[in-house]
Amino acid sequence: MKLLEGKTALITGASRGIGKAIAIRFAQEGADIAFTDLVRNEVMEATEKELSALGVKAKGYASNAADFADTARVVAEIEKDFGRVDALVNNAGITKDTQLKRMTEEQWDAVINVNLKSVFNFTKAIQPVMWRQASGSVINMSSVVGVSGNASQCNYSASKAGIIGFTKSAAKEMGVRNIRHNAIAPGFIITEMTNALPEEVKKAWAEQIPLRRGGTPEDVANLALFLASDLSAYITGQVITCCGGMNM
Repeated sequence: MKLLEGKTALITGASRGIGKAIAIRFAQEGADIAFTDLVRNEVMEATEKELSALGVKAKGYASNAADFADTARVVAEIEKDFGRVDALVNNAGITKDTQLKRMTEEQWDAVINVNLKSVFNFTKAIQPVMWRQASGSVINMSSVVGVSGNASQCNYSASKAGIIGFTKSAAKEMGVRNIRHNAIAPGFIITEMTNALPEEVKKAWAEQIPLRRGGTPEDVANLALFLASDLSAYITGQVITCCGGMNM
């Protein structure tokens, strides 16, 4: 029996990167997949085909995760198409890194809205669905910089720290209906964005990590799979770092 057989997962920002790795891992374990990204384009359609080829129902939705009304519309559409949502992965996120003295209000607002407000938007929209089911797992993508901060990332760190507070509070509210909320805090993960860094920068990062390597999107996806499955049925309100020991 596959770990997510008979379950439906909704993953935001999942056309590529960590979100896509989570979608693929969940589909491999039998979950039907609804996923979102800002626009419906050839990247989304390719991801949709890749997921469908794994023998599950999969559909991508154009969604502005930072927009409250648009999120409610998308979740209503997903509920109509899939009938239920057992796991929500709030993965949509952006960076606009710069030192605080140079940071503009637009850079602050954009990161807070996409990274933090989107978690409120999707969790709020999915809550009635999971409440009726009396079950559900919400997995919020934080970051080690939300735990310990990072220079030139005041906006990003604040958004990711906010996600941790939100996760713990929602877990306390919704545990009564068997709805679990946990956060994943990835460390240095090798994605398209980080892979473009110079080799010496990546080497310097790896030397700070006890496991001596950057993480992969699949490392994060395996942790998300555990939290979405019934293997973690008694785990809620937790922040689990996935960082190779970088942030102990």
